[in-house]
Amino acid sequence: MKPHMAEDGGKKRVLVTGGAGFIGSHVVDLLLEQGHRVAVVDNLSTGHRENVNPQAEFFLADVGSPDLAAVLDAVRPQAVVHLAAQASVSVSVADPVRDATANILGSVNLLQQCVRTAVEKFVYVSTGGALYGEPQYLPCDENHPINPLSPYGVSKHTVEHYLYFYRQVHGLAYTVLRLANVYGPRQDPFGEAGVVAIFTQRMLDGEQVVIYGSGEQERDFVFVMDCARAAVLALSRGDGEAYNIGCGRGTTVNALFAMMKSLTGYAREPRYDPPRPGDVFRSFLNADKARRELGWKPSVSLEEGLRQTIDHFRQGSKPR
Repeated sequence: MKPHMAEDGGKKRVLVTGGAGFIGSHVVDLLLEQGHRVAVVDNLSTGHRENVNPQAEFFLADVGSPDLAAVLDAVRPQAVVHLAAQASVSVSVADPVRDATANILGSVNLLQQCVRTAVEKFVYVSTGGALYGEPQYLPCDENHPINPLSPYGVSKHTVEHYLYFYRQVHGLAYTVLRLANVYGPRQDPFGEAGVVAIFTQRMLDGEQVVIYGSGEQERDFVFVMDCARAAVLALSRGDGEAYNIGCGRGTTVNALFAMMKSLTGYAREPRYDPPRPGDVFRSFLNADKARRELGWKPSVSLEEGLRQTIDHFRQGSKPR
């Protein structure tokens, strides 16, 4: 271990990319809670400065920019949790070049800087919901064929191949987390493709809720705090491996709507619009490998997670 990386009590200096975003800000909070020293880099294109824990050092920069080198030199992290991404399936379908530039080239630039500054562990937050395509069997495990239906799924998976290269050639340890459909407090109802956040905001405002397709699409909804736990566990476990992070069962959008209608007191019925291109019809993940090797399992039920999310929005603490 290099001298600048030594930390008291086994704690690490961790750089979280996208740490002003929905998932990233929860990862930052948990790392700080556990005593790690945390820095955040975010370009605030979808993240919000007020999401960043004041105990974390903040750098305004894009992971694809030459400015990133100065951030790594200043922070000298022992570990990196990489969440910065273009995260919208619909945006990726409309503009695959933008998606690939952010998700592939940005990640490669970050990996180059990690090797240059002797980062020891790289935790990559990938996608499980968009990675496998229409499932050949359910729940999808990590050995399921990968046939993404959107450029977003393609770009996120491409980086997994780069990680293998960087480990083989440069010795950079890594762990991949393939997240299911994440929801929870701080998800932006106006920017991201998060159905729970969008439904919550519209229901609380008494506006029309729109369901794309029949509403019988199934998703594996996993609470954001559970995902943050997985990222922290991966700092010291699972080298060279990919792990599904999900609840292992599907919930239809119609069932989600009914549950949220009850929790919010929403009075209207949904409007059904045509399905969107690039959306998978049914997807849920087998997370047994994460249970065995990371010691992770979901701890928050869908109903409890929805209740916490709705309470957060009701308090007016959503991103501005």
